[in-house]
Amino acid sequence: MRPTHLCLAVLVTAAWGVNFTVIEIGLDHFPPLLFSALRFLAAALPAVFFVGRPKVAWKWILGVGLALGVAKFGLLFVGMDAGMPAGLSSLVLQIQAVFTALIAFAVLGERPTRVRLLGMAVALCGVGVAAVDEGTGGPLGAFVLVIAAAVCWGVSNVLIRKASPPDSLNFMVWVSTVPVVPLLLLSLLTEGPSADLAALRALDWQGIGVIMYVAWVTTVFGFGVWGWLLRRHPASTVAPFSLLVPVFGMSSAALFLGEPVSNLRWCAAALLVGGVALTSLAPASTASPGGVRTEGVPDSAERPAVNV
Repeated sequence: MRPTHLCLAVLVTAAWGVNFTVIEIGLDHFPPLLFSALRFLAAALPAVFFVGRPKVAWKWILGVGLALGVAKFGLLFVGMDAGMPAGLSSLVLQIQAVFTALIAFAVLGERPTRVRLLGMAVALCGVGVAAVDEGTGGPLGAFVLVIAAAVCWGVSNVLIRKASPPDSLNFMVWVSTVPVVPLLLLSLLTEGPSADLAALRALDWQGIGVIMYVAWVTTVFGFGVWGWLLRRHPASTVAPFSLLVPVFGMSSAALFLGEPVSNLRWCAAALLVGGVALTSLAPASTASPGGVRTEGVPDSAERPAVNV
């Protein structure tokens, strides 16, 4: 990978990691579901008029929009609003790699190798350590919401795998059109019109900047550059950079929000990142023409899951 491409990969993962700190700041300005709706609205408009027509069937756009946009991000924003720290959220959310592998096994018949099973076990141990750490200083309910968000992210990863979009930016912009109305309706039902109107009336430049960051920097720029890198390098070369996301997430939360990082959290980080690395980067099982699955054969169609 060229030095410029290397810098771009690190820049994107840094943007995705810092995104959790920006979300935490945004939750001081907006109710969580309204915030998520505004994020997708800003990501979709006006970009949807410039990326061209969708390049995959609408069923995949709708499916990913609901699983990723409504379920995953709705649960994540609500969980963080309920007290889940930004840095810990960036770390725990990476357990999506385990859920992706389990759902792919159940739905697609992708049998995990022994190395991937070991990675899942190590990552789950990391989640257990993180739960113990959070249980000593924060609400476990918020922790569970972020775990549920990771499950929904795993579902969306499998849907994206089935859709196989040829242009990730085009796909994500069109996916961003789907969650806006459902999230707005959920916000009106659960957060109330008065809370939503109060947040919109109090909108200031910091609130606008937060929305633009989570929409344009993490979605439009992030997915655009990530897809560009994947078209020029093997997924196995690009994928390891996604493991930097919780590093930047925890560091930025500690730097800008003053979140403490306990010894237990460092232990959880080591276990989770190591387990996700084994789960995500180990060679996948593949199916032979006769239907026999073999281990140790890399899947060239596989794409790493990333934050948006």
